[in-house]
Amino acid sequence: MTGADDHHGSCCAPARGGTREHGVADSVTRLAVLGPRVEALTAHDAAAVSLPGGEFRMGDAFGEGYPEDAEGPARTVRVDPFRIDATAVTNARFADFVRATGYHTEAERYGSSFVFHLRLHPRARDTVLGAVAGAPWWLGVEGAHWSAPEGPGSDIHGREDHPVVHVSYNDAFAYCAWAGARLPTEAEWEYAARGGLEGRRYPWGDDFAHDRLNTWQGDFPWVSTRPGGATGTVPVDAYEPNGFGLYNTSGNVWEWCADHFAASGEERGAHRVIRGGSYLCHASYCNRYRVAARSKNTPDSSTGHGGFRCAWDVKAT
Repeated sequence: MTGADDHHGSCCAPARGGTREHGVADSVTRLAVLGPRVEALTAHDAAAVSLPGGEFRMGDAFGEGYPEDAEGPARTVRVDPFRIDATAVTNARFADFVRATGYHTEAERYGSSFVFHLRLHPRARDTVLGAVAGAPWWLGVEGAHWSAPEGPGSDIHGREDHPVVHVSYNDAFAYCAWAGARLPTEAEWEYAARGGLEGRRYPWGDDFAHDRLNTWQGDFPWVSTRPGGATGTVPVDAYEPNGFGLYNTSGNVWEWCADHFAASGEERGAHRVIRGGSYLCHASYCNRYRVAARSKNTPDSSTGHGGFRCAWDVKAT
């Protein structure tokens, strides 16, 4: 289990050593295995927000992004009408999916995932496979997965309303297919995340405010000054929503998008786009909690700070 080979990338999203992405034929096979949707998804759909689409200014208007992320220049982009989850998919919703389908995540099939060092469960210390080069706060942990997010001995009891983590792009794709949904495109994600505010750093404006998002507070990555020294996720509806009614589009967990990642002038690569930043973002090493910020990871990678939300097409009337 190895980390990403660029410093900023490994800080935000450590990757598996290999890359495995399901092709179209494999996806069709997986959909057949997953079985029918269940009626419980009606409540899931009802939690989504309908957006009219249209033109908006996408990208970094301040020149604050990392060059390798290719956030800029800011440009005008058009998106069609669509629906998107108001929140990231929760542990409870993902558990419904697993119960209905018997699905096993890639972290479960690989046998390991990446855990932030201060989150490691005491019983998991003997299952650490190693630290990520250049980002030693990330540990490869045998037995870490969505329902044991801190490794063996941990569980999600009491965190049913927190975002599911340790889900790869492929896992998110499978869930969305079961839910009759899809992952949002990167443009859709940013349009929704901005909440109607164009050219701003955050979903609420330009001024950073700790009480508006879940990012690192303290001396990263060793000391958290959050109440009780807390680290990790918060409920998906924590903090105030943006102007469109979406929660936590800055901080809490990174969210998968449908797009392949490509820097300016590059052909699309094997990585997929992730957006939104996480509870580990901190100005001392990573400013990717801005609404224009983007990063990447391989489609088979999973981490303790990576989740997703679903989107739906809207039929023209």
